[in-house]
Amino acid sequence: MAIDYSGAGFGAELPSPDTLLRAFREPVNTDRRDRDVLESAHELVRCHEHRHHALETAHAADATPDDVADSTHHIDRIDERRAELVARIDEWVAVNIPHRTGASLHTETLGAVIDRMAAKWVAAQQALGNTGPANPPPKAVDGRARRRAKAHRVSEDRPHRGMDTEAHLQWYRLAELADGYRDLITEVAQHRRRLPTW
Repeated sequence: MAIDYSGAGFGAELPSPDTLLRAFREPVNTDRRDRDVLESAHELVRCHEHRHHALETAHAADATPDDVADSTHHIDRIDERRAELVARIDEWVAVNIPHRTGASLHTETLGAVIDRMAAKWVAAQQALGNTGPANPPPKAVDGRARRRAKAHRVSEDRPHRGMDTEAHLQWYRLAELADGYRDLITEVAQHRRRLPTW
């Protein structure tokens, strides 16, 4: 459930953790006031997926110096795009979320928080063996997305039990970040915290 700021003099909504995690998984296809935030979050996940792949390529046993150089340049371009997306989220916050003077200033911008959550989302997917870019699930007859179960893949060099432990750890860390995000937007709604806009 999104936190509605309109009743408290705010002109927009910050997406709930559930909405944000859904945006990580699938593109936004509805017209919403926070669409820029959700589209940026979705693209941040794609950036982290590409970054992870580039790092794997650079660290591969058969990587040539040219492969490493190409991967390094690719990572630099990805990080530049991530910075643009974080700035897009922060600009949306600056325009749409008025800040209360006297409220405690949060240590990170909303864009930085969402970027960190996107990175952890990708790490959690990697731990499950879901290494490809996320495709939206097929639509049901009523237009809602249908859930698609993904099989756990086990690599030959990694025992199944170890994969379960790593997956659990990554998803636990993602859940902690989602809880922290929920606390943050609740405190913003209650005028106890304000988001940096630099």
